[in-house]
Amino acid sequence: MTPPAPVVCNHTGWTVLRARGDDAAAFLHGQLSSDVQALAPGCGQYWSYNSPKGRMLANGVLWRAPVERQDLGFMLLVADDLADSIRRRLATFVLRARVTIEDATSHLTLIGIAGDGNADAARDAFGVAPMPGHAVAFADGAQAFTLPDRRIAIVATHAASPVLQAALARHAAAAGNDVWRGFGIAAGVPWITAATSDLFVPQTANWDLLGGISFTKGCYPGQEIVARMQYLGRLKERLFAFHADTLETTPATRLYSAAFGEQPCGTVVNAAPGVSGGVAMLAVVQLAAVVANDLALGAPDGPRLTRLALPYDVPVEGRGESPPAIG
Repeated sequence: MTPPAPVVCNHTGWTVLRARGDDAAAFLHGQLSSDVQALAPGCGQYWSYNSPKGRMLANGVLWRAPVERQDLGFMLLVADDLADSIRRRLATFVLRARVTIEDATSHLTLIGIAGDGNADAARDAFGVAPMPGHAVAFADGAQAFTLPDRRIAIVATHAASPVLQAALARHAAAAGNDVWRGFGIAAGVPWITAATSDLFVPQTANWDLLGGISFTKGCYPGQEIVARMQYLGRLKERLFAFHADTLETTPATRLYSAAFGEQPCGTVVNAAPGVSGGVAMLAVVQLAAVVANDLALGAPDGPRLTRLALPYDVPVEGRGESPPAIG
């Protein structure tokens, strides 16, 4: 569960990368899993950046700046602890392309707005409320982008930030990174961090269900593996949400089930304190263990997990069985 009222989060755990230049769209299109070239000004999408073996090195959301501020290029949001390594890795492939990839947090502030009424809070504070997957410009180059999961990201200069913060404070309560992560978990949107980088094929993290993969675009790193999994493979694991009566857990903590004995059968991707206690988490788990409904956290005799509902359906391909009912 997450707080129902709109909240403003100054510590999202995300870094803003910016790609600019005549070749920015083509370059990102050739590196990321999403169809960047199809984006009209002001539109955005989820993306992943994969290894040649098709595993997610990082993921996030990006958008093309609105038409009136095309000079701002593309904004990419990525986990703080991966931002530098991903920026440097992308930069090695620029070669002669007319594009620059920079960490924009030295001069830009990122503010998150989430919860019921967050669009109203943005409208009341700034006069803007973009539709999901869209960005609008306002206030001397600031941008508001509504993620597909309906959280709102505000990007503005450091100089403009205090004024925007004061305006938001009249319409949304302050909250920390734990709350921001909780909204992502409730939406079923995994966010890869350093602890889980290079572990998951995108489909096992439900990235195909969330629209973070284009299966009609050209090549990008890991594309052959991702496509083969989509059309010829049989997924044995998927991302689900869980709750555990424990004080905390961390990304990359392993999960266990009697169906797999002493061998781990899942991995925590994201976790946050539950509003009513315990911990809520997203984890990539073997489908057989989800069906067995006996998952434990951290050890075979660790805290038991209860599966939580996601706002989208997760298929259990080819098993002839369904996960147990929730609740």
